[in-house]
Amino acid sequence: MFEISINDNEYKIEILERNGDKLKVSIGDRIYDLDVIEPEPGVFSFLYKGKSLEYNFFAKEEDNKKYNVTSGDKSWEVEIIDPQRRYRKNRAGDDDDGGNFISTPMPGQVVKILVEEGDEVPAGTTVIIISAMKMESEYKVVVDRKIKEVLVKEGDSIDGDQPLITFEEE
Repeated sequence: MFEISINDNEYKIEILERNGDKLKVSIGDRIYDLDVIEPEPGVFSFLYKGKSLEYNFFAKEEDNKKYNVTSGDKSWEVEIIDPQRRYRKNRAGDDDDGGNFISTPMPGQVVKILVEEGDEVPAGTTVIIISAMKMESEYKVVVDRKIKEVLVKEGDSIDGDQPLITFEEE
């Protein structure tokens, strides 16, 4: 499951089934059976109840979290909501530097660790990837940091709010 914002309205999306180009997707409390193809990068064609719909996705940021989506003469601002950023904002507000460790707000599994103890990483660098609720999330440092300790290993099951990586004191 993941969340998106479309023109400042938030929606929960879950891929319930996938078989080739066929998807069963829940958006909010509605379920859709779709045929989806990507005829060229950034262009998706959906077949829903016999009607063909084509959408163009243009990434607005390097991390591919914000898009301008167009179809015909209609346009939408779409953002994939980052669980780590939402969690930090809820805890401490927008100007939070992330504290001295990275954690995830929900239980999951460590997919990939991209840093080692002693690494110096610039702001915006992905340091760990976590799978939770059928979705992979990248966790990034908010400001330049030095890795003090990696507390988990790839494949570990983790609890919500469990420290995963700690940073040297500033």
